Amino acid sequence: MTFSLQYLDAPPHLTEHSEKIAYKMSAGKGPTIVWCGGLNSDMDGSKATYFHEWAAAEGRGYIRFDYYGHGASSGLFGDGTISRWGEDVVNVMDALAEENVILIGSSMGGWSSMLAARARPDRVKALFLINPAPDFTEKLMWANWPEEVKNNVLTNGVHFEPSDYGEPYEYRRTLIEDGREHQLLDAPFAFDGSVRIFQGGQDIVVPPDYSRQIVDVVTSEDVMCTLIKTGDHSLSRPEDLDIMKDALVALCQKI
Repeated sequence: MTFSLQYLDAPPHLTEHSEKIAYKMSAGKGPTIVWCGGLNSDMDGSKATYFHEWAAAEGRGYIRFDYYGHGASSGLFGDGTISRWGEDVVNVMDALAEENVILIGSSMGGWSSMLAARARPDRVKALFLINPAPDFTEKLMWANWPEEVKNNVLTNGVHFEPSDYGEPYEYRRTLIEDGREHQLLDAPFAFDGSVRIFQGGQDIVVPPDYSRQIVDVVTSEDVMCTLIKTGDHSLSRPEDLDIMKDALVALCQKI
């Protein structure tokens, strides 16, 4: 299937000029499914595309987009922050989605989708989280960085982390400080909708027991966490996708 690339005007970030959020969508019955990708990913990844093709075939509404500084959207990746990326999710929902919404949050998208759910509790009916990484800047990065890396960030304002997926990740001091202001796992997270979590047992990016913290803090009575023992951080194998698709079908029917 082919889905056209479109652009949505978004509020300015670091300049007076508005930004452009790139997105692809297909209309259909609700609840509208919104894909919230991971850090430094784009909307054409395998999972985002797989779920879009499934949704379109089923006649369900679906939206995938690129955050500020990601993919085809405007801005520089290094200028981005967790709060800005959470706002991007809200802007996409407000402008493009109708009525009830299911947010699929992958890795960092678990954090941005939870921020969006807190901002729009009346509209987000479910969180569908894949190896979710809320609070990762503080609890998974800063807490584990050597002192020389921390000092480099504090002194020079940036740290470049090698990546297996291309250019190094650029982590700026502003990202760390902003993330510190938007931690979610240190207090109850008020959310009444359904929560589905999928965690790879072989994930070396987000520890398998990290998802348990979300289960512990979310106030919803309808929370299910599925451990895919042989799955990695991507959870992109055909068998992984089938497990998650079946759960998403059931969740759509429930809502």
